[in-house]
Amino acid sequence: MNRIDERRPFPRPAVFAALAIVAQLLFMQAAGAAAAQSPQPQQPLAAPVSPPPSQSRGGEPQSPPLPEQVGDSLVAHQRYQAAIEAYKKAPLNSADVWNKMGIAYQMMFNLQDAARCYQQSLKLNPKNASVLNNLGTIYDSLRRYGDAERMYRRALKLDPQSALIRKNLGTALIAEHKLKQGWENYQAALAIDPHIFENNSGPRVENPGSLQARGAMNYYMARGCVRAGQNDRAIDYLRLALNEGYTNPKKLITDSDFAAIRDLPAFRKLLAEQSTP
Repeated sequence: MNRIDERRPFPRPAVFAALAIVAQLLFMQAAGAAAAQSPQPQQPLAAPVSPPPSQSRGGEPQSPPLPEQVGDSLVAHQRYQAAIEAYKKAPLNSADVWNKMGIAYQMMFNLQDAARCYQQSLKLNPKNASVLNNLGTIYDSLRRYGDAERMYRRALKLDPQSALIRKNLGTALIAEHKLKQGWENYQAALAIDPHIFENNSGPRVENPGSLQARGAMNYYMARGCVRAGQNDRAIDYLRLALNEGYTNPKKLITDSDFAAIRDLPAFRKLLAEQSTP
């Protein structure tokens, strides 16, 4: 789900591959002033370790990169364990460093250490919406949906205009069978960012545990995609919802939210597949 993204629809199990969206958002927000000096995460970097001092235009040697900058470079190359070792050499009174270390652990599916780092970051700065969101994705992956909801709501108080947090909250609510509230948060996320359902970068939340909850999530994700004009993605989600038994062809035909795609060949093909023995 969030999780961090999808060449396939968002709710497939490989949610952590590449698991705010969050990685770019978080690194850009967490780096603060240091980001202006360090290379951007999506850009290829020359060296993952501190290079020897080089000569500036004025002839004076430039300072080697800081451990945090080295860690950022290593994360950009997906060398997460090496990045963690670099971050450990940075000042550990920095909430940003602990957050970045948590992201690196999460990219390696080490949820326990990721959670520990996020919690340490929050001790140093309890008002960081990105870190609260990150910790929420950990709880989602552990199927602790009530704790995830609590984290997302705390994050939204600090950043009410975050479409990512709204979407993550909607998914957690659906997993708790609070379907109406979940759909309302999906709609709120779309109002903020009409493309939120197609953002595929960074850590994302895991699928709800039960088949019924997964079906509900996919159904409401399909609704959101139709609202955003992402018809192909909507049909992919509907296929998942049908396969998980949450809905049926008759309900799809009568649901006014899908009126815009009823005449599409892909939608008709989907219904025909369901009637095939």
